[in-house]
Formats: sequence, C-alpha cells, structure tokens
Amino acid sequence: MGAMDFTHIESGATAEEAFQRAREAALYEYGHGGYTGSIAEKDTYLVFDEPRTGADEATDRAAHLLDVDQRISDKRGTAGALPVRLDGGDGWLFFGWAAS
Repeated sequence: MGAMDFTHIESGATAEEAFQRAREAALYEYGHGGYTGSIAEKDTYLVFDEPRTGADEATDRAAHLLDVDQRISDKRGTAGALPVRLDGGDGWLFFGWAAS
C-alpha cells in the first residue's frame, strides 16, 4: 500500500466543524472502502496556530510543513490544519499524507 499527499479546503467557523464536513465530502466522493489517499483516511488533525491567510499562501505553507514536521508525515497519523480566508468567510486547509 502506498501513500498520497492531500490538501482539502473547507469552510467552517471552527476547525472541528470544517474537519467533519471535509471528511464527509471525501467519503461521499471516494467511498468508504479505505485507501483513498484523501482526508477520508484521517480521524484527527493538528491545528497550526498561524495567522489566517489566503488559500494559496496556506497551500504553500502546508507543502513546507509536510516536508519538515514529523507530526504530520505519517500516512496513518494526524492531518494538519491551517486557517484560511475564503470569499464566503473563514475556513480551514487540511493537509497530510494518507494511505492509498
């Protein structure tokens, strides 16, 4: 079994609200069979306490964190979460490695 990196942006006032919505969307899109390489494979997340930025800046930061932070580098471990500004309000960018 391999691993794939993923990013998923979801709206939500809180990280927990956005995380649940993101997982539900991924399960709907990829199914419940496992090994999707998506956020559907994650049960937990780690919020990085950083300023809320635009999606492009958050995506660049997530790529850097995937390279340097061991807490989120395991395909069976936790996802990372960064706060983002969206056109419709606040949101979260979830990222990590997932089994595929």
